[in-house]
Amino acid sequence: MNKIFKIIFIIVIGLFSLHTNAKTNEEKIKIGLLVPMTGDNKDIGQLIIKSTSLALEDIGSNKFEIYPKDTASNANQTLRSANQLKEMGINIVIGPVFFKSLTYLDEVNDIIFLSLTNRTEKIPKNVISTGINATSQLNAIKKFIETNEINKTIFLTPNFEYELEVKKAIKESKIKIFKHYVYDTEPTKLTAQIEKITNYKIRKQNLADEIKRVENSDLIDKEKQLEKLKKRYTIGRVNFNSVIIADFDESLKSVITSLLYTDVSPKKKFIISFNQWFDRSILNEKSIQPIYYPSVNKENLEKFKNKYFKKFNKNPNHLSLLSYDLVGLIYYLSLSNEFLDLEKTFKKKNSFKGKIGIFDIQDNKINHRLNFYQVKDGQFKEIF
Repeated sequence: MNKIFKIIFIIVIGLFSLHTNAKTNEEKIKIGLLVPMTGDNKDIGQLIIKSTSLALEDIGSNKFEIYPKDTASNANQTLRSANQLKEMGINIVIGPVFFKSLTYLDEVNDIIFLSLTNRTEKIPKNVISTGINATSQLNAIKKFIETNEINKTIFLTPNFEYELEVKKAIKESKIKIFKHYVYDTEPTKLTAQIEKITNYKIRKQNLADEIKRVENSDLIDKEKQLEKLKKRYTIGRVNFNSVIIADFDESLKSVITSLLYTDVSPKKKFIISFNQWFDRSILNEKSIQPIYYPSVNKENLEKFKNKYFKKFNKNPNHLSLLSYDLVGLIYYLSLSNEFLDLEKTFKKKNSFKGKIGIFDIQDNKINHRLNFYQVKDGQFKEIF
């Protein structure tokens, strides 16, 4: 039977102080933190450092000390900093942030790295991927599709470096896909590919043929029929009723716009994307709505943002929330025998509840049980 680590900070803050008073004389637990502190991504590093300090403050325990080290967003500096943490006797580290920083971490023995990356392919054995990965997202999408009895789903993936990651997630989630297409993000090529996927030219020709047929007919309501036909863009159905798009930001909008151009409307077909983190720019694009996507609990995210802003007068990003929860995870592991053998802990099946939601831990990977949202009429609506 799985062990459940439940963390609800508001309820258990009082319990934290009891543990603190009983253990003030114990040796401190050192937590390493590998984040960019120099270079282009140093602002991200500062947000994460602040979020981990906020987590310690909420826990209310003085048994922890966090030691930040710079990754400079490159693998060589990450390795140097990781070895420095090892020399300090640290055996658990939050970070690094980016996948490219993981390259040499398998050279650092006796440390578990809780990386904030959402990549799960080709990571060192001592690294736990804690980001919102593709499998977590497809598990939520699968639930939505099955609940709504949607069949014939096509999958669209950009030809980026995470194409293999998506294919792995499709296999792991066991989601039923009718067809999987990889598309070029260059606008002209993208439109041509979407035209082919949707049989646009054939459907466009069907309309032209029907207009010609009616024009040459002796139908009593010929003019009325022609008026209706000329308001249409195509005739004929597409061979799917939902689309999953593994894309984000402006590139996602381009794909949906191309679907609209080929007369595939979100009002008639389910358009499902990967996690958009409640991107408010989507709310203004009403022509591409409704859109559906998985994400973390929006209410918890908003509460965390308000708390963070009140404390630091800065807006956090989603990595801040994730790193905040990871401090909570380490705290609860420290209260049990799980902390004595971290390698074994992250290999067996466990669950943990944090602000971001429920984590399922197994085989050196953390999957997230995500909520599901609809973007419609300029609003985010929770589906489950």
